[in-house]
Amino acid sequence: MRLLPTTLFLIVWALPAAWAEPAAYALQLEKSSVTFTYLLNGQPMRGTMPITRADLILDWRLLENAQVEVALNAQQARAGMGIATSAMRGASVLNVARYPQIRYHSTGVRRTRQGSRIDGLVTLRGVTRPMPLKARIYCQQGTPENDLSRLSILLTGEIARAAFGAGGFSDVVGDRIKLRILARIRRLD
Repeated sequence: MRLLPTTLFLIVWALPAAWAEPAAYALQLEKSSVTFTYLLNGQPMRGTMPITRADLILDWRLLENAQVEVALNAQQARAGMGIATSAMRGASVLNVARYPQIRYHSTGVRRTRQGSRIDGLVTLRGVTRPMPLKARIYCQQGTPENDLSRLSILLTGEIARAAFGAGGFSDVVGDRIKLRILARIRRLD
């Protein structure tokens, strides 16, 4: 993957006129993934959660105008082992019977030295809290240079599950959950 340099966002006159307006992108579900890591008895474990829906609008002239909305399917989340998956989906953690989705929507985007920061709100178990994400944007492999029609966005962050009332099994499962979201998107024409 080729990282889009920060200067790409600054050299707007080099972009074709078609990129001057905000552009809507569709998520390529089959090429996207959400993974999370947590500590189980002090040992790192990895799980996955499918993306149900994502709406993305990127404004290459004013990145601050970008908008991100994502829904995750908590009912199909996997915690790496069968017993851990059942416990995670249960009433004391995600409570997927009552809260089948986890939702995120951005409230602001800004450039950083390493890429971008997306400020937003995540709703988990009916509780909404702020959650910043670090973002890096790449051209997808096989695309011509400066072709912004197919992109990969790497989002990373973490949450404290107890802040959402998801503190079950705290004697064996750590509170901090690290997130890694790889979203592959294509521009809608």
